Amino acid sequence: MTKAEFQPKKEVLIEPARGFALGKLLDLWLYRELAFFLALRDIKVRYKQTVLGASWAIIQPLMTMVIFTIIFGTFAKLPSDGVPYPIFTYTAVLPWAFFATALVRVSGSMVSNAGIIGKVYFPRLVIPKAVIFAVFHFRFAASWKNAASFGFDPGHPPSM
Repeated sequence: MTKAEFQPKKEVLIEPARGFALGKLLDLWLYRELAFFLALRDIKVRYKQTVLGASWAIIQPLMTMVIFTIIFGTFAKLPSDGVPYPIFTYTAVLPWAFFATALVRVSGSMVSNAGIIGKVYFPRLVIPKAVIFAVFHFRFAASWKNAASFGFDPGHPPSM
């Protein structure tokens, strides 16, 4: 028998964290650059080979707003309490579009990044965080560009 066979084997016991896991949040902070570059990669890949490119992030909420304005404002005659109906629907469309898009992309992010997860150690929450950053970046940029087209000035908000 060899010397390696007589060596006692080490056992590693993995236990769940007790209470609030502050270490997980610290890991997310330490790997923030990785999250930034993964988000940047997602943005580049998503819009690089499309016909409309990044302008799709602006066109999609605008078209949804137009459809909602026509259906609910014109045909259904739902009240908006004096607020212009396009702005009324747009303020509802943006958070919903962010939530729906983020949920769909995050749910598939771990599977689509399985190659990275298997090769290198990093906190696994970095991948969904990067996806949410990428979605938020484009929804936020689209909302300000579209708000500017409505004539909204953050320094002088519209009054009723």
